[in-house]
Amino acid sequence: MHRACCSSREQLLRGIFEVSIATDFELIIEPGRAHRRYWRDLWRYRELFYFLSWRDILVRYKQTVLGVSWSVIRPLLTMIVFTIVFGRIAKLPHAGVPYALLVYAGLLPWNFMSTALTEMSASLTSNTNLLTKVYFPRLVIPASALITSFVDLLISFVILLCVMGVYRFMPPWHMVLLPLAAVLAVVATAGCGLLFCALNVKYRDFRYVVPFIVQFGVYISPVGFGSDVIPAKWRLLYSINPAVGVIDAFRWCLLGRPGDLYLPGFLLSTAVSFVLLWYGLMIFRRTEREFADVV
Repeated sequence: MHRACCSSREQLLRGIFEVSIATDFELIIEPGRAHRRYWRDLWRYRELFYFLSWRDILVRYKQTVLGVSWSVIRPLLTMIVFTIVFGRIAKLPHAGVPYALLVYAGLLPWNFMSTALTEMSASLTSNTNLLTKVYFPRLVIPASALITSFVDLLISFVILLCVMGVYRFMPPWHMVLLPLAAVLAVVATAGCGLLFCALNVKYRDFRYVVPFIVQFGVYISPVGFGSDVIPAKWRLLYSINPAVGVIDAFRWCLLGRPGDLYLPGFLLSTAVSFVLLWYGLMIFRRTEREFADVV
């Protein structure tokens, strides 16, 4: 059954490639062409990007008892645990905002970043059949994994609105800037994801490094608490972590707490995120031509 499923997927992918080549453009193989026309080829293979994204979404929830509910249960249970530990036991300050909302607003971007980073880093090694058989811009594969995690973010956001309704909390006008915070989350995640994706193909040790980074990152990022609990003299240094700027931006947009948006730290986190995107894309493009040989 598994072999039949894989065979049908490969046939569908071949069909996409054949249709794209036959209808959209004439494929000419020559030295240096892939490098010169990389971004144009990336646009021409957009149908493959759509297919891989849809396939990953279906695979994630197919043959599961709860289906999409997993995207709801995980952040809700984590919110309850963090609220009890940090809000009730540690009694950390929350500036008049219900602590459950404070935690959920931090979990919203963190779950997206951690899930996307994990799936992007393993995306190439889990699609070896595609890498070794046909040419296409390899950037399509980790990008589709990123989109799949973004769908979970949208589902969790709807649940956050419901939780706000339960607490009768009115979002501030900052909420209109939430798409910009989401773009920043994508930038920060894409940079790290592309870097680890490229390194994971050549050095398989990174399949153990990435889960450790995700597990360790939840404690050094302001997920279960607000960044304003960090002493002022350390807050700028703390903001080197790109997740800090992303989580603070989400909280400021959703809750409107003045202490969440520390402007120097936010600018530093934003700069680090864009530097990581540039560096991750550079490493990915530099090692891309070797993927089929070492995967």
